[in-house]
Amino acid sequence: MIVLASLADTAQGIVETFGIDWPMLIAQAINFLIVAFVIWKFAFKNILSTIKEREKQIADSLSNADKIKLELEETEKQQQETLQEASLAAKKTISTAQEQAKAFIEAQKEDARKQAEEIITKAKVAMEQERERVLSEAREEIASLVVLTTAKVLSKELSVEEKEQFSSRATEELQLSS
Repeated sequence: MIVLASLADTAQGIVETFGIDWPMLIAQAINFLIVAFVIWKFAFKNILSTIKEREKQIADSLSNADKIKLELEETEKQQQETLQEASLAAKKTISTAQEQAKAFIEAQKEDARKQAEEIITKAKVAMEQERERVLSEAREEIASLVVLTTAKVLSKELSVEEKEQFSSRATEELQLSS
């Protein structure tokens, strides 16, 4: 109790020394509380809600940035895979085209070789036919010359049968000699 009494004396001394006017102090405290409440109600609350909204927007933006970064990485990975697939497909197409070109060239060469062989065969057949025709004409000519020569040598005219006999013999002898 002594301590309380001593505190009360000390407080009384301070009030008298500094000249505290209690009704004024209480009025100022009430004014302070009213101003603090008005600031809290109309300004500080709005500021806090705005700060919270901005914090939420920033958090959402960071979250979206992370998502976008992941999507970008995935897109780049897919792009690389697509490019690799396209490259492989292009190489395969080029390879196939080269093989087809080689096959086409070989087929063309084979066709040209067959055509050349056909031309050569036809030329040989035509040459053989021409040779046979010329030989046949030559045999007939020689046979007729033999008949004429024989007729002159014998100085007589041969009958048709005799001419045919001489011609056929001459032809047979020519055939045997060739």
